Amino acid sequence: MSTSSKLIVILGPTASGKTGLSIKLAKKYNGEVVSADSRQVYKELDIGSAKITKKEMRGVPHHLLDVANPKRKFSVSQYQRLALRAINEIRKKGKLPMLVGGTGFYIQSVVDGIVLPEVKPDWKLRKELEAKTKEELFNQLEKLDPDRAEKIDNNNPRRLIRALEIVLSTKKPVPKLKKSPGFDSLQIGLKVSDKNLKQNIKKRLEERLKNDVLIKEVKKLRASGLSFRRLEEFGLEYRFVAQYLQNKISREEMIERIQKESEHFAKRQMTWFKRDKRIKWISSQKEAEKLVKNFIK
Repeated sequence: MSTSSKLIVILGPTASGKTGLSIKLAKKYNGEVVSADSRQVYKELDIGSAKITKKEMRGVPHHLLDVANPKRKFSVSQYQRLALRAINEIRKKGKLPMLVGGTGFYIQSVVDGIVLPEVKPDWKLRKELEAKTKEELFNQLEKLDPDRAEKIDNNNPRRLIRALEIVLSTKKPVPKLKKSPGFDSLQIGLKVSDKNLKQNIKKRLEERLKNDVLIKEVKKLRASGLSFRRLEEFGLEYRFVAQYLQNKISREEMIERIQKESEHFAKRQMTWFKRDKRIKWISSQKEAEKLVKNFIK
């Protein structure tokens, strides 16, 4: 396979250092980055989603940041379509596409070319499902589509409702159909100890709360017309800052819950990634460079 048909994937849990590594590799191997993050696709979700800044990009072009309106839902099939288009554009320029992020389903949809059902929103069904608790939604999904239930974020009602909407509308589980994505991929995973990951999450959270930048971002999103309910749907930082701004929890509780939920989220991400035996786990830039060099030669 020629270099033009290669794809580098850099994945790992939240706060594992994917962004920093991807920039170094992109600079070294003439690459461009395609983001694989389910919150960074949204405009104005910058601080809470840890979106890379122009300065941090160091001149490396990035794709699939700020492509969606936060007032509207953005589906995996929309992501897949845009990501494949971006990858092809990068290849046409003779550069190396690099898929970087921690949203497992986004990555899998691209790497494996999963054929996703185009199911339109069923507002009546959604209203019925919204009346249920997260536990009830998860239990229902587990019965109807155990494979999807095993991989889903069971703390995210929006994702649970969408998964159920697909199953109930099509009368069958999310299809496992695959088509050739037309490229060969190398998946590199960042291996970080639990202790270091917790410290990274804590440090990042402290930086986001300095001068209340995270809280100001959520207030700005609220002022732009996003409901507290919609803000909570974005999960983690957005969920707990929104609850804090509604006086549902104290500032101390907000900080504690963001930390704990981020740690749990990182564990769920790792559970997803560990199922894929193709991922090459590394703990240094040198290891990553060796893998990329051998892959593209």
